[in-house]
Amino acid sequence: MKWLDLFPTPLKTILEYIPQQLLETLEEIRIREGRPMEINTNGEHYFVTKQGKPSKNPSEAYKPSRDDTYRFLDLISNHSLYTLEEELRKGFITVPGGHRIGLAGRTVLKGGKVEHLRDISGYNIRIAKEIRGAADRLMPHILDRQSLRIKHTLILSPPQQGKTTLLRDMSRQISAGSNERKSFKVGIVDERSEIAGSYKGVPTFDVGPRTDVMDACPKAEGMMMLIRSMSPEVLIVDEIGREEDAGAIKEALGAGISIIASAHGRDISELKRRPALQELMSEDYFQLIVILDRTGKRFQYKISDTKQKSMHHQGMHQQGITTGGTYA
Repeated sequence: MKWLDLFPTPLKTILEYIPQQLLETLEEIRIREGRPMEINTNGEHYFVTKQGKPSKNPSEAYKPSRDDTYRFLDLISNHSLYTLEEELRKGFITVPGGHRIGLAGRTVLKGGKVEHLRDISGYNIRIAKEIRGAADRLMPHILDRQSLRIKHTLILSPPQQGKTTLLRDMSRQISAGSNERKSFKVGIVDERSEIAGSYKGVPTFDVGPRTDVMDACPKAEGMMMLIRSMSPEVLIVDEIGREEDAGAIKEALGAGISIIASAHGRDISELKRRPALQELMSEDYFQLIVILDRTGKRFQYKISDTKQKSMHHQGMHQQGITTGGTYA
């Protein structure tokens, strides 16, 4: 597991002691200076002892020292914090493999806005994973058989329910095509480098043979740049929520481009209460709404239209989609 090389000793040693079954399903590792080390896997959290043993008791956990956190920051910045000025302003760093490291510490303000972070003492390492086939059961529903176009689709869920994993596999399959479905030119706006996991501009995940990625670019600006320069047939964007995002989506729709986007929320009514997304939802810009739900190791999704008429319900798990599921 190459992501283990991100960590200095003794943190790497502790993680290597974690039981293999848990290690292979890790989703998050949380390092907080002077406080219990924590891991999250399959929807469950555990503290980690110095011997790598998972525990629910925080008093048993290893507490990373200042030296641990300093050396960790030195490694993930490749020994040069100066080169991470933009990342320190945004509050996260994306490293090779598409893994994202969230940062917490003291903010430095300039003109009332965050200029960068200093005294960083908290890290959230999100382990990126590629699950080929995660979108298998969804794909038949997103193609409009009459127009032979991809339907405008919104994927909705709270954090850590599998939105980005699903978008990644949707991009791969839409771009590649199949015996039943033609291939499309896809553009991904990957503001946080999570969908494609790009490193130095090159995707580290398989997002499809006809896919172009605008990496580390604000969503609204990236959508317009791709429309002007790369003539995508399908645009994919993660976690929309600002007014400018909604405006760019309307521009794309006006240009005849299919949109697949994700957003935080538990249901459609929640999104309609958000001013920036209210118009998109009330005017039925999206043709399909996919609502994700997770319970432990099991993922499920429900497909409906914007009138909240249920079209399909399907289960899936971390290794892909199950064969079960019933039509509503």
